Amino acid sequence: MTVPYAEVIGDPIAQSKSPAIHGFWLAQLGIAAEYRACHVTAEGLAAYIAARRSDPAWRGCNVTMPHKQAVMPLLDALDPEAERIGAVNTVVRGADGRLTGYNTDAPGFIEPVLPLLGDQEYRFAYVIGTGGAARAIIDALFHHEFLIWSISRNPAKARAEFFDYLGRDEDFLLDLATLPAGPLRPADPEVFSLVINATPLGMTGHPPLDLPWGGFFANSVVYDIVTSPLDTQFLQDARAQSLATIDGLAMLIGQAAVAFEKFFGQPAPRRADAELRSLLTK
Repeated sequence: MTVPYAEVIGDPIAQSKSPAIHGFWLAQLGIAAEYRACHVTAEGLAAYIAARRSDPAWRGCNVTMPHKQAVMPLLDALDPEAERIGAVNTVVRGADGRLTGYNTDAPGFIEPVLPLLGDQEYRFAYVIGTGGAARAIIDALFHHEFLIWSISRNPAKARAEFFDYLGRDEDFLLDLATLPAGPLRPADPEVFSLVINATPLGMTGHPPLDLPWGGFFANSVVYDIVTSPLDTQFLQDARAQSLATIDGLAMLIGQAAVAFEKFFGQPAPRRADAELRSLLTK
């Protein structure tokens, strides 16, 4: 009997933690299936999709860079959220062989934020970056009623990418180079404030994110989606300011859980998150 399987594709792919995450959940649930990593180049993407489409054992794949946009025209349907965001990170094969694209980055990102929301009158979010990850994050924040500021080195690009999500005012486009230095603003109990790094800054092999903190509230929550290293300098700097933090594994595990259920038909066993985190950080 052929074993059902799903996989993650990208170029490069060796660094992906997805096989460890999905493999852990499959073992926890006793599901007879596999989750693999497959190196797929840009030139080989169309051939890969064509070959997998005809394989009834293939449940689908997670999609990493550089394929999140390129895979879209190769699919039969797009989930409305993926279409709105303009990127697919999960492809699911139906029983009829039709391929549907989803974006699980948005729900994965917002998952650890939702338990922190209280009865504050305002929800503010400051999103650093202008790439595809930033767009998925901004979409999730927008649909959870956050007022959003975009922080980047290229506010003109941010305006073109995100203006429909922002406050229709140039004041919501902030230049990273001109953010105010100095101490944090006083805490405001009426504001839930989130500061997010959605760039590769701070990732292994990249320069750190050097953020002036003067414009942010002293009760802000700081969220870094980088996973290597897990404890980035950005998060360390935030804790030095006595700010609460969320690391990149929270989003990674959250988005994987959404995909896992689509692939294998059962919810991921989230009761084992602490054990999974320990496995991923060894």
